[in-house]
Amino acid sequence: MELGLIGYPVQHSKSPWIHQHFLSETNLTGNYQLIEIHPDQFDEEIMKLKASDLSGFNVTIPYKEKIIPYLDEISPAAQKIGAVNTVVCRNNRWYGDNTDGRGLVTALKEQFPELFTGDKSVLILGAGGASRGIYYALLNEEFEEIVIANRTVIRAQALIDANPSGISSAAISFSEAEAKLNQFDLVIQTTSVGMTPHIEEQVIDLSRLKPGAVVSDIVYQPFWTKLLRDAKARGGRVHHGHEMLIYQAKLAFEMWSGKQVNAKLLKDKLKHDLLS
Repeated sequence: MELGLIGYPVQHSKSPWIHQHFLSETNLTGNYQLIEIHPDQFDEEIMKLKASDLSGFNVTIPYKEKIIPYLDEISPAAQKIGAVNTVVCRNNRWYGDNTDGRGLVTALKEQFPELFTGDKSVLILGAGGASRGIYYALLNEEFEEIVIANRTVIRAQALIDANPSGISSAAISFSEAEAKLNQFDLVIQTTSVGMTPHIEEQVIDLSRLKPGAVVSDIVYQPFWTKLLRDAKARGGRVHHGHEMLIYQAKLAFEMWSGKQVNAKLLKDKLKHDLLS
């Protein structure tokens, strides 16, 4: 089974490590390779992949939206989200789906089930490809309110408009998010801000963080982002990015292989690897 990850850059990715573990767990022979594609060569390289023997691949920044026109079929969820992070290659056809949001929700439910009681408020930071999948997945849960903050508010509002639901939603700026921070029980950081090598960057100030609020950062390198360090120092509870990485990978691998895998076994291993 030949698998891979396309994006730019991708050399930092831990996906090969995760999927090699899944291959071993399921006794499957295969390989997961990093396929770094420069934006200027995207069309040419995708055509080469079309002719390859890949069983499937993941898609990361900046191609989660750009890959869509090259697909033969797309899941209703990914169509609605407008972003794809998983492609299944079967019978010379490419099928796209999105496991980002479902992966994060699964990880959050495991660690903080009390967040999913119907009376909690959520703040999503960012309105890009990852945010789209996460927002869509959260709409399928019970929350009192989901607010999206972004540098350009109009992009956050467009995301809300494209996903009408019975949950109260609003688009605000990052400065508004800072001012209203004490209203939220869960804060989810979905941008690349704070990722290695820019480890001293932080998307918003957490001075008004609600005591006991959960702060989740999808960035997993470094393991302790500046945002998570700040959240912990202010009495918040933290949720590290490697958990979403593992659970979205689990969902993708099960689509490719048709076999179930145990994500829990990898959490501590990956944490140790990231900290070492």
